[in-house]
Amino acid sequence: MSVSLNSNLLVVSGIIWIIFQEIGNKKSPLTPIRVACIGDSITSGTEYPSDLAKLLGSNYSIGNFGDSGATVRLDSSKPYMNQPAFKNAIEFEPKIIIIMLGTNDANPDLKQNTSNFVDDYITLISEFQSLESKPKVLIVLSPPVFNNTIGFSSEIFSQNIVPSIELVASKTNLPIIEVYSSLLRHPQYFVDGVHPTDEGAKIIATIIYNVIISD
Repeated sequence: MSVSLNSNLLVVSGIIWIIFQEIGNKKSPLTPIRVACIGDSITSGTEYPSDLAKLLGSNYSIGNFGDSGATVRLDSSKPYMNQPAFKNAIEFEPKIIIIMLGTNDANPDLKQNTSNFVDDYITLISEFQSLESKPKVLIVLSPPVFNNTIGFSSEIFSQNIVPSIELVASKTNLPIIEVYSSLLRHPQYFVDGVHPTDEGAKIIATIIYNVIISD
């Protein structure tokens, strides 16, 4: 009888230990999903990455790897792939990569070459896809350029850059996040025709957030 009682106590104790272990495991914080925001000054100089972090919450870790003036094109004066931000983004080992580039490629001083833009964009994507973290890459169709007052051409952007980004998405079979069309009729959300206001940044963050959580 004593042996049976002791055995029962051991079984009960074991069950209780397992229950507490399960409770402890459920309370243990998950490793945040690392999200790298790749871009130019629309990324580095606005609140969009911070707004995205607030929307996604503590299960995600957002890295802002924007670099003002950076381009897709490798033959420009400031290719993104040649900047420290690119190296830092790789070292971040992201699981999700959001690329929002192309605005600076609408510079009239940069001789337009659709083939180079597309090839260089695909090269950038390939560099990220080769990471050990095997990230999901999302291509953002950047916000519109509403005027030519700060050195960018709205015509070049809409007629060359936008279709080129769409071609990149098609060639790489990657999803595209439609920020461009969502803001096309809303110049009031931009302080200078290019860079979004705080409200514009929130709209961009919300559009990207909805794509991330819908997956």
